[in-house]
Parts: sequence; structure tokens; C-alpha cells
Amino acid sequence: MYKRLHKVIESRCKPLRKRTSGILMHISSLPSQYGIGDFGKEAYNFADFLEKAGQENWQILPLGVTGFGDSPYQCFSAFAGNPYFIDLEEFIELNYLTPDEIKNEDLGENENYVDYGKLYIGKYKLLRIAYDRAKDSIKNELDLFYQKNKYWLREFALFMSLKDEFNGQSWLNWPIEFRQFDSKEIIDFEKNSSDRIYFWIFTQYYFEKQWHKLKNYVNSKGIKIIGDLPIYVSEDSSDVWAHPYNFNLDENLIPKTVAGVPPDDFTSKGQLWGNPIYNWNKMEEDGYKFWVDRIRHSFNMFDTLRIDHFRGFESYWEVPYGSEDAVNGKWVKGPGIKLFKKIKEELGDLDIIAEDLGYQTEEVIKLIEDTGFPGMKILQFAFDPYGDSENLPHNLIRNATFYTGTHDNKTVKDWFDTAPLEEKEFAVKYLKLDEKEGYSWGLIRGVWSSGAYLAVCQMQDFLNLGQEARMNTPATLGNNWKWRIDKSMLTDELAAAIKDLTKTYRRE
Repeated sequence: MYKRLHKVIESRCKPLRKRTSGILMHISSLPSQYGIGDFGKEAYNFADFLEKAGQENWQILPLGVTGFGDSPYQCFSAFAGNPYFIDLEEFIELNYLTPDEIKNEDLGENENYVDYGKLYIGKYKLLRIAYDRAKDSIKNELDLFYQKNKYWLREFALFMSLKDEFNGQSWLNWPIEFRQFDSKEIIDFEKNSSDRIYFWIFTQYYFEKQWHKLKNYVNSKGIKIIGDLPIYVSEDSSDVWAHPYNFNLDENLIPKTVAGVPPDDFTSKGQLWGNPIYNWNKMEEDGYKFWVDRIRHSFNMFDTLRIDHFRGFESYWEVPYGSEDAVNGKWVKGPGIKLFKKIKEELGDLDIIAEDLGYQTEEVIKLIEDTGFPGMKILQFAFDPYGDSENLPHNLIRNATFYTGTHDNKTVKDWFDTAPLEEKEFAVKYLKLDEKEGYSWGLIRGVWSSGAYLAVCQMQDFLNLGQEARMNTPATLGNNWKWRIDKSMLTDELAAAIKDLTKTYRRE
């Protein structure tokens, strides 16, 4: 089945894409003295490292405002950026903060892991101090920024201000008059809470200002940024609160059904994500405005966009609200090619990667064919000793993206250490792995040598790190999204080795 897909997609991609490569590492994983990676000097240093390493792509995870569980795939807005990533050094230079004020806040003591609990308290306290000192002098800039982005920023700033008012509770637990967007009570709150609302405008202003400065620097090095777009939005988000008609909710604004994926070889009870399901029929009536706006905004932020769980646009797994797991769900048809025809009509040709991992059907493959978007393959899934896996390097076509593993997978060291013996023996035989080269580097070589136009590796894999450096274990809570790199690891010797590998396989 996948060979037919390969043939059709390859025929639609003339001239062939340039072979290139990149490294996957989220902003949160950068070195920083302030508890989490941010848009400060270490981000620029990492861009320099990528240039030395001959890389032309830096892939990151979603940049949204994280909520419960700290997942970048469960955010308070489909548009807003995470204030955790704001560089505090700029506020020192502008006299909005002092070094002692920052030093006196506990943002987390472990430089190798993010402590989100401490960060939530400490960083927001510092941002509010900075806002109080800055707000009068930059009022005009904030006003202009607000007017430019009002189509999403008004509802976000209002939503977050109301969350503060109601002690961080989900909007579904607010008093009923505040659950109705644009009610009289909300209009009154908006009129009387300008300062609280403008704090959130301030965070978005500096998030975007600092991000675009960093992105321009990265692009000046000949490096593209690959962003990531979750297919769904969080139940507790300004998007659902302000636009309930876009979602499958009941008369009390409670989701009727939620998203997930069915049981598979990795999760016996499936994955219950809990995101509200879109009302696709309603969205079609207004020309998929939410999606057009969201994709447009994403390409203002990134050069290339990976869309997560792409198969959900063809059919999605729908689970009754309140279920304990994802077992009792069903497949329901999505918008299919109609959505992407509208996006292309409005925005033109876009550099999109379709995350098409997991269970595929003829219909899903047809949707990929019709869009022409490159799909994803994972080397860790390749080594069935008895079958010809589509993830084996010799089966990769040019219009594909090939990964050692993603943020949801083990590091390649951890995979090799724990893989079934037959899979491991096949990997050793297929790639001629040995201890001298290093098993992790041999697996990376398998991706870099493939026919796929884009080869991507997690930074953890280049560093030969194990289970302790895993970014996320799906269907679990409490120990994800925390890993951070020690800046001493980003050596000139490592950059030279990556560059040599890249040159050898003509990905420069």
C-alpha cells in the first residue's frame, strides 16, 4: 500500500526537493540560568552550533502557553506564545528588572530539568514586575500590537485575566455568566480590568518581538525553523470558550465527545487526549476561517510547519466525554481534502509536513496523495526482521521526512538498549552497526543516508543519551517535557562530526 503512495507522491514533486537535514530540540531544552530554555543568548548560540554542524533546519515543538501537565500539545490558545520563553536579560537591560530580583525568585535549581511548578510561580511574578515598570512607556506599542492581533489576542487576554480572577480554574467551572463569551458581565469585566488584560498583551508583545528577532538571526544563517501545529486545541482554552460553535459541545457548553487514538501495540487502552472535537460542518460554513487564520499565523512564526496527527483530518477517533480511557470510541470522517483546498486557495502553496504516523487506511493514504505533503517515517519502527517495513531506509522516497525518533519516542540509545533481540540483530546487520562508530551514530547514519529529502535527529541522539533524556512518554503525566541540555555538550568537535556526516551523505 505504501509503495503506491510513494510512487504517486514522487511523481508530484518534480523537481525533486534538495536533500537537507536538521536537529530537533525544543526551546525549553536550551541551556539557561532561568529555569527553562528561552529566547536569550543560548538560543543564538545554538543557532551558531547548527551552522557549524552544517544543518539547515531547526525543528521545535509547539510554542503555546502550556497548562495542566505542561504539554505543548495542550495549550490555553491556538495562537498565543508561551511567556516562559521570554528572555529576562532584555528586561534587565531595559531596567524593568534587576539581577537581584531575578536571583531572589526560585525558578528551579536543576539545570538539566525544568521545574514547571516553580517556574509558574516565579517567572510570572517577575513578568508582572517588568510589566508594571514598562507599561506607561510602551503603551503606544502595546496598543498597536493589540489592534494588529485583536482577532485572537482580545479573547486570549480576556480568558487569561478571567482565569486569574477565578483562581486558575477551567472556564467550564466559572460562573455561568462568564462562560458566555461577550456576555454583559464579561463586557463589564473587560472595561474594569484594563491593567490585568494588558499584562497578557505585554507578554505576547515581548514573546513575538523576541521570537522574530531570534528567527531572523536563525534565517540569516541559512537555517529554517520547522514549527509544530497540534491538530486539536485544549478544552480549557480561549478558542473553545470564545468560539463554542466551532466544537461539538452540548447546550451546557460541555464537550459531547473528545479526541484520542484507539488501542495499539504501545497502549492497550489507547490514548485519551481529552480535546474537544471540531464541528467540521459548522467550520465549513464560514470557509474554515479558524484554520485559515491558524495556518496563516503559523507561517508568520515558522518557515516550515509539521501538522500533528494528520490522519485525523481524514478520520478521527471520537470518545464519549467522561470516558476513563479511549477503548470505547469510534472512527468519524473528517473534512478531508476540502480543508486543504481552502487553505491553498487562501494562502497559496505552503511548506507543510504531514505527521501521518500510526494506523493508516487507503483513505488516509489518498488524502496524503491529494495534498502532496511529505509524510514522516521513523527509523525505530523499521526493524521487523520478517517484513519489508516502509520505515527501512531503502524504502524512503525523496518526498519524505525521516527521523531517528520524535519527542514521543525513546532516544535511539534507549531504543537499542531495550529493543527485542531479533530487532536489534536485524538493525546491526542492516546498518552494519558496531561499537567503534557507536550504535546511536550508526542509526543516525541510516537516516542521513536514506533517500528522504529531510533527515532529522533529536539532539539527545547525537549526544548518545538514554532514558533520562526522553522528552515525552505518551499516555503518561508528571515526568514529561522536562529535559534540558548542558551547554558544555555543544562542542566544536560534535559540530564537526555532524557536519562531516552531513557532507558525506550530500545533505549540505
